[in-house]
Order: sequence, then structure tokens, then C-alpha cells
Amino acid sequence: MDFILLGLQQLADPTVFAVMVFGAMLGVVVGAIPGAGAAVTISILLPTTFSMDPLTGMTLLLGVYCGSAYGSAIPAVLINTPGSPVAVLTALEAKPFVERGEARRAMSLAYSSSFVGGVLAVLALMLLTQPLAQVARHFGSAEFAMVALAALVLVVIGHAGRRVEATAALCFGLFLATVGVETAYATQRYTFGFQSLLSGIPLVPTVIGLFAMSEALVQLTRREHARPPVQLGGRFFSGFAEVFRYPVTLYGSSLVGIICGIMPGVGEFLAQQVNYVWARKVSKHPELFGKGSPEGIIVSEATNNAVPPAALIPMLALGIPGEELTAMMLAVFLVHNVVPGPDLFLNRPEFVSGLYWTLLAMNVVIILFLMVATKWIARATLVDKRYLGAVILTLSLIGTYASNYSLADCGIAMVFGLLGFILRSHRWPLTPILLGLVMGPILEGRMRQALGGSNGDLTIFVTRPISALMVALLALLIFFTIRGGLKRRRPREDWQINDT
Repeated sequence: MDFILLGLQQLADPTVFAVMVFGAMLGVVVGAIPGAGAAVTISILLPTTFSMDPLTGMTLLLGVYCGSAYGSAIPAVLINTPGSPVAVLTALEAKPFVERGEARRAMSLAYSSSFVGGVLAVLALMLLTQPLAQVARHFGSAEFAMVALAALVLVVIGHAGRRVEATAALCFGLFLATVGVETAYATQRYTFGFQSLLSGIPLVPTVIGLFAMSEALVQLTRREHARPPVQLGGRFFSGFAEVFRYPVTLYGSSLVGIICGIMPGVGEFLAQQVNYVWARKVSKHPELFGKGSPEGIIVSEATNNAVPPAALIPMLALGIPGEELTAMMLAVFLVHNVVPGPDLFLNRPEFVSGLYWTLLAMNVVIILFLMVATKWIARATLVDKRYLGAVILTLSLIGTYASNYSLADCGIAMVFGLLGFILRSHRWPLTPILLGLVMGPILEGRMRQALGGSNGDLTIFVTRPISALMVALLALLIFFTIRGGLKRRRPREDWQINDT
């Protein structure tokens, strides 16, 4: 009870509450603008959170994170253009609703399923994080090294169809993590005489360059014009009760979203695809999927909003970020010398409990805001992409300079912005680069501690029970992934042989 009351006291702080409301509303708006999105906005806001206390800074970023998941449904329904890649299924299922003049019904279905998925994920965060942290207290360096390695492997496996590119991007991120002065022997690695690289590749300029500046360049080079949104026809509140007519789909999708959110590297997109296939199999009307099925919208939005709170579970309990947005948020912890992991619940219980309650209240604020402001937010879809790119680029440069008042950081951000633009143009994933940069020092440090304690004996990873179990599970996962890839390729190769 005391733990819960600590969180309510944090939420009662006017500054925290105001930042929560602002972040949630901002997230909805940027989610409704195709091309803006949570990653771009969080990377720009990241330097401003360093002057705030940890809870306030995290609340602002989480407000954008959660709000954008709701807001991405607005352009998906109204102009059939996903506000983010994970809203593709929402756009697919909402189009027939719009053609029937039931746009409001589609919006309310999206909002209510998003709300249920988000609230259930926050409850899972409350229930699972502390027990997982208690288990993690029995971990040694070998176990944490295997957890970090598992996160990196899952990042690659999660990029189905782009695993070679994801592996290359991850290796590049791990290489970037080696730049600077290494701690054991104080030797310089890949600094090439540049003083600005002695402390390593700075995280904030890299994040802003990879995600914000590269997106700005993409928007500046586009020549397409925004389509006017359709009129909001139909009854707005009809979908709020309708979602509960499909309890298996609603709660099942939320549960799968939570599980996939906990697993590092999986993310919303893969969770959504798994859920969509599953929901179509258990549905009483599978023939409607892809043709305007209410269950299709429920699957898409419940999954999208269940993943973000669930992704905080491994970060808070283990200190392991699972995707790019939680990796960005890890910077807030590091700046304030707050170490996520098992000891966080002993050292900063008020912070953890406050985070729980702000996330829960955030979903209520977002749904109320959407109920009264959707028709005005919809106008954000009309923003010219070139103007949007110019604004993002300007704010990116300002944020980069303000983070450390260094022109060298601006140069690093521009280099990574150009790199990110080139990679986006060739459809290479950017997330593995960031996770490699963030996870590299964690993996290296834990591996060094484990090997140092065993005098360099590699068998330490298979002689400790928990570590050995992780090694076995990783080996099985890699084996079945490679086997599945070979099975998918074999029919194509046989066809090519027979054709010749």
C-alpha cells in the first residue's frame, strides 16, 4: 500500500501532471501527422528532458510514445495513410468503413481497443516488473551478459525478411560502441586523434541524426501532396461498446501484445502480424478480414498500444531496452545517474510507482482528448511534408546543440542524418544500429566481468544453470529460425531448377 501511495503522491505533483497531459496531447498530434511519429519527436525532445527530474522527463517521453500510438489511427482511417508503419492494418480494415460512411465507427473502434490494450499493458507492468526484478537479483555477470546477447539476437530475428541487413546494422552499432577510451586499460579505440571521440560516440546526436534528421531529409525530398481527409460520418460512440462483443480478439490481442512487448527486439509490427493471423483463425467471420472487419481494427490497435508499456518491463527490471524508443529513454536514466535494474525498486520506489500511475492516467487523458478533439486533430494530416521536414531539421539542429553546446555534436548528428537517409532509401532498418550502440557497452562490460571472474574460462556461461538455460534457448531459437528460412527458400529454388 505504501508503494502505491508513493506513486499517487508523485502524480499529484502539478509539474508531473502538467507534463503528462502535454506529452500525451503532443503524442496524439504527432502520431496523426504521417512522417512525424514518436521516434522523431522523442529524439528531438530528448535533450530538453535532461534538465528535468527523472520522473518528469520520462513522463514527457512516455506521453509522446503512448499518445502517438493512439494518434496514428487518425490518418489511417481518414486518408488511408498510416501515421506509423504499425497502423497499416488499421488503414486496410478502415477503408471499407469509410466507403460505407462509417468513419466515426472505425475511429471509435480504434480508440476503445487502444484504450483496453494500453490499460491492460500498464496493469501487466505493475504486476510483472517487480517479481522479474526480484528474480534478476540472483543474476550474475554471466546471466546479464546472456540477457543482453538474447536481446541482440531477438532484434535480428524480429526483422523478418531483412535479417541480413539487420545483422549488418547491428554489427555497425556494436562497432560504434567500441569507439572511445575503454575502461579496463584506458586505451583509445578508433578515435583517430579526435578529442571529441574520446568519450565515445555521443548517444543524443546519434539518435537525433538517425531518426529525426534522416526523416526530415525524407520529407524534404517527397513531392506528394496531402489528400484531404474524409468527413467523419456515422455514430462516434457506437464502436466503444462494440469492441466488447469480441472479447477473445480484444483480450487475446492485448495479451499477445504484452508478451511481444516484453521480448526485446520483437516490437509492435511483428506482434501485430502474429495477432492478425491468430485472430483470423479464431474468428467466427474470418472472410471479413481485409474487407472491413471490426476485429481487424481491434487486433491492430489493441496490439499497438499494449506493446509500449510492456516494453518498459525488461528495461526497468533488467536494464535492457527492447527497441529504439526505450533505448532513447535509457539516456534519461543515465544522465540522472538512475540505474535501471533490480536495485531500482529498492533505491527509487517512488520513481517506479509514479511511473506506473502516470502511465495509467495517461491513457485516460488521451482517450478524453481524442473524444473532443478528433476533428481538429484531423487537420494535422494536411501539413505539407516539405514544411514538416524543414521544421524537423531545424528543431533537430537546435536540440543537438542545446544538449551539450557543442558544434562537434551537430557535425556528428548531420553525419548520422545523412547515413540514416541513405539507409532509409534502401529500406535498411535503423533500430539495430541504435540498440547496438546502447547494448554494446552493457554486453562488453558483463562479458568482461564474467570472464574476469572465471580467469577467461568460457565454460562459465554453460556451468551456471540460468546462463546455461539461456544459451540453450538461444541456440534453439537460432536453429529454428535458420531452419524456417531454409524451408521458405527451398520451394523457390526447386521451382527455378524445374523451370530451367
